[in-house]
Amino acid sequence: MIFYFKVLQCFFQGTGALYIFEAYLNTIMIKNTILTAILLLASIFVYAQEEQMDFEKYNPVSTLVVPEHILSESRFPFIDVHSHHWRMGTMDLTELITEMDKMNMAVMVNLSGGNGDRLKEMMDNVNQNYPNRFIVFANIDFKGIGGANWSDNAVKQLETDVKNGAGGLKIYKSLGFSVQDNEGIRVAVDDPRIDPIWAKCGELGIPVLIHSADPEPFWFPHDEYNERWLELKQRPRRKRSDTNPAPWEQIIQEQHNVFKKHPETKFINAHLGWYGNDLAKLAELMDAMPNMYSEIGAVLAELGRQPRNASAFLIKYQDRIMFGKDSWAPDEYPVYFRVLETSDEYFDYYRKRHAFWKMYGLDLPDEVLKKIYYKNALNIIPGIDESLFPD
Repeated sequence: MIFYFKVLQCFFQGTGALYIFEAYLNTIMIKNTILTAILLLASIFVYAQEEQMDFEKYNPVSTLVVPEHILSESRFPFIDVHSHHWRMGTMDLTELITEMDKMNMAVMVNLSGGNGDRLKEMMDNVNQNYPNRFIVFANIDFKGIGGANWSDNAVKQLETDVKNGAGGLKIYKSLGFSVQDNEGIRVAVDDPRIDPIWAKCGELGIPVLIHSADPEPFWFPHDEYNERWLELKQRPRRKRSDTNPAPWEQIIQEQHNVFKKHPETKFINAHLGWYGNDLAKLAELMDAMPNMYSEIGAVLAELGRQPRNASAFLIKYQDRIMFGKDSWAPDEYPVYFRVLETSDEYFDYYRKRHAFWKMYGLDLPDEVLKKIYYKNALNIIPGIDESLFPD
């Protein structure tokens, strides 16, 4: 029995449990009773559980006392340029409108419009019920790319979708990730077979909201140095590598090649182009590609941890950044309002796997807020009812 205890002693070396263990070990060596052994093992188990609380459970309540401004609605009416509602053709839109009104959302852009009959069904539902509160973007069906007349047919479908009311084109990250041509080869974001579509968007005067790649740390080793460690633990399928599907830098460069090749088309680079953690680099890209705009959906946490730097960036590029949220969760929007509008310090983001750090308010000027909330979208996305906004 003493042998096994010596093994456990080595196991607990360097932990707080060691001290309790050794105290009981000395008792056992003197009395060597079964009862003492049982108490020992039970105590070690309980203590070790306390010592090994994992990062997912650790969520301390801050004792910091600072001014708080909890906002339930935005200071100005806003347009959410990044939302997803796949059943908009058949759903009762009243519930959405009720939640939108509570937070002062004037217009929602549904990026998941599909194409053909599905998009038309959505537009019919919107036009029959709330014609000035929703904008719907079309999507491209990449199935069969590489086949005869694929590009021509895709362009014709896009033209039809715009005639049916689509206000823009949304490209999912599957392009560059999982989309394959008819020979099973990965289709790059800058594949020339897609060029006619980008050009047609410029001709039609509609923007392209495009999501390429994912946060760069998804390509990093999943170790203690990775800021996205918790997200990759909870969502392991998000882990990427240079061969799954390609290096991060390559996919991002493919996207930028498209922007540069089609200067007459306006591109809304989703999620700050995954450069919210490096605003100096994002500024370089904004300067180099004047037809590139962006939005803050799902990357607010990057801005909220660098308030002075982020505020300066948004003021400088106030004509190019829009409000976006991505996932529809009404109770999460107030964190966006608080980061953008207040000077609050050290408050929580709403999802730990995206930000285990605290947020700080940017306290943006009203004119900058108006541009982010609605003016920039009005200038870029056609068909929005301007009468919903103050000026």
